[in-house]
Amino acid sequence: MTRSGGAARKGILLAGGAGTRLHPMTRMISKQLLPVYDRPMACYPLATLLALGMREILVITTPEDRSRFERLLGDGSALGIRLAYAEQAQPRGLAEALLLARGFLAGSPACLVLGDNLFHGPGFVEQVRVASQRTQGATVFAARVERPERYGVAELDSTGSLLRIVEKPARAPSPWAITGLYLYDASAPDRAATLRPSARGQLEITDLNNLYLAQGALVLERLPDTVAWHDMGTPDSLLDAAAGVRAAERASGRKLGCPEAEAYAQGWIDREQLLRLAEGLEGTPYGEALRRLAGGAR
Repeated sequence: MTRSGGAARKGILLAGGAGTRLHPMTRMISKQLLPVYDRPMACYPLATLLALGMREILVITTPEDRSRFERLLGDGSALGIRLAYAEQAQPRGLAEALLLARGFLAGSPACLVLGDNLFHGPGFVEQVRVASQRTQGATVFAARVERPERYGVAELDSTGSLLRIVEKPARAPSPWAITGLYLYDASAPDRAATLRPSARGQLEITDLNNLYLAQGALVLERLPDTVAWHDMGTPDSLLDAAAGVRAAERASGRKLGCPEAEAYAQGWIDREQLLRLAEGLEGTPYGEALRRLAGGAR
């Protein structure tokens, strides 16, 4: 049975940037192509978009890495989806993704996910699906973290309502960091086009979110403590994410953040296709996991 929710939205997977926090690892390859446990990092946010019901997805990457992503992901037909590609020539900010995606979106609302973000845990997909039913405005998702000053941080009033989002403050006004998953209505490219570059020359996603907020059109959703969020942008967080994936998979007995499994669960590919995908990975634990999901041999 095909799972519902978010089907009207198109997905944007932002996999550009220089990955400087991961140098020297990323001097020769995109951060989002680094391995996280047994698959490239980009597979996890792609699986998130599929789990949310999005079949049309734009992958934004650098000119140097585009061919590598196309080799990894193809056109999406093997998963019953459509993947398109766009290039961000320079790291001009996360909000530029919406300008690059304008033609692809063609007036559709969007779900933007950063290519180095991994989410898992009970209730996560359902929470985002419910939020995705809103047709107007934007929604951001916050997670309680120990070092919020490394991120955009939610500043709240005495009632817990959002006052503003502060980008990497010296002193965080709350423990709630804004994660790399955003739901935007069809007006997002037009709103992003009004932004001015920040002091570092970028179109900041925080500025876009604060613009929505100032217009009374932003909703803050807090992720429960049962949901794990990994921003895989540093060596330590990369290692923590891999360990978290391994532990979660061993505990549940199923693959986590697996695009093939999500496409199968959505009903976009059948058992025969899942087995064909498993054959292409024959002799690997990943391929064996797909075969088990399909129920063994044909």
